[in-house]
Amino acid sequence: MMRSLYSGVSGLVNHQVRMDVLGNNISNVNTYGFKRERVTFQDIISQMMEAAARPTDERGGINSKQVGLGMAVSSIDKIMTQGSIQTTGINTDLAIAGEGFFTLKKGEQLFYTRAGNFYIDKDGLLVNANGLKVQGWKAQKLTTGEIVINPSGQIEDLYIPRGAKSPAAATTIVKYRSNLNTATPIITPESTELDKEKYTHKTSVDVFDSYGNKYRMFVDFVRVGLNKWEGTVNVEGAPNALVSVGESKIDNNNKFTVEFDSKGTLKSVSDNSANPTVVDNGTLSVKVRFVLPDGKEQSINLQLGNVGSIDNSITQFYAPSTAGHYDQDGHAMGYLESFKIDSSGTIIGVFTNGLQEPLGQIALAGFTNPQGLEKVGENLYIETMNSGLADISQAEIKGKGKIYSGALEMSNVDLSDAFVDMIVTQRGFQANSRTITTTDQMLQELLNLKR
Repeated sequence: MMRSLYSGVSGLVNHQVRMDVLGNNISNVNTYGFKRERVTFQDIISQMMEAAARPTDERGGINSKQVGLGMAVSSIDKIMTQGSIQTTGINTDLAIAGEGFFTLKKGEQLFYTRAGNFYIDKDGLLVNANGLKVQGWKAQKLTTGEIVINPSGQIEDLYIPRGAKSPAAATTIVKYRSNLNTATPIITPESTELDKEKYTHKTSVDVFDSYGNKYRMFVDFVRVGLNKWEGTVNVEGAPNALVSVGESKIDNNNKFTVEFDSKGTLKSVSDNSANPTVVDNGTLSVKVRFVLPDGKEQSINLQLGNVGSIDNSITQFYAPSTAGHYDQDGHAMGYLESFKIDSSGTIIGVFTNGLQEPLGQIALAGFTNPQGLEKVGENLYIETMNSGLADISQAEIKGKGKIYSGALEMSNVDLSDAFVDMIVTQRGFQANSRTITTTDQMLQELLNLKR
């Protein structure tokens, strides 16, 4: 009879553990990135009263007779399901949709979290609410001027340099595309100046020198043949622009000729010299040279597109003339004005000169067994022997989720489920207490036999 007392005690104790876990879940219903837990039970050792017996010729087999001695906690599982995403409008608030954890560093120790309520401290470091530094990869500028991020390198603190400068860069390439109307009248030497002015397709683009000074470059197109157009280049504030085709010759004029095939695509480009150089394959371009007011010469490669191509090239179709530039690589000096974070975790700086450059990328950590992580408070986890080592990479690859900027992941606690579990736990606790009181009454009756 004493066995039922101890079975009831084990039920009370372990239902209290379940209630403790439920209480913790409910208390964290509004904790960002919180993952609820559940308690599972198992029975413990059973006392053998009679062992099983095999069948014989005279009788059948007999099952064993056992009395259970109570129950114990089998596991306390972390339920790592996705929490709902709540928008906040703060660009340093980040939520992960899918697998993965943000990686944080304190001293030399790494921590992992799903709570992405970050901010920038006075030194420009991206940190969480407790000052732990968010880890990722910084952008690096190569000698060629290209900015790259190496996600296979060592993770490091992420730095967002408020007010950082973007140095001026001289324009070296201007790219043209769109259309020149095949219905435009042909201009001949006999055409009047009024006709030339009326049927000239004018384009312009701002170009920059190495100091960031801006100049206006004009490229005017007139139709001079069935499939031929003549381009004239002038640079405001820098007269006497020279145009050449190919690398071996410098022309003494500012004109070039573009020829199209019968399909309306680029066929060739040539200079307008007495012995013209013609290029009729690959990317067609002309080189524009002019002298700046300070005496320096600047060279710009004016790209017209690819032979036989429609995309990102000048064409000649029966449609309004729309040819103009769509890209140029020069710019003035600028300051970092703001930043944004895309779904891959790349931090993109927005400068006052119109440039957008990557500043770094946020790292995500994945685990073979995320339920094996150990909670250490403050919405943080650490590795354990059963979680596996952290697999750190960018978002959206190797099973990692995507990152939402301006949003946070809510707790995955469902109050309706929690309240139902609480009722079941309460009834289990009450039932075990009744086992103890009933056993006590039976013992009391046994003691009363002597009276």
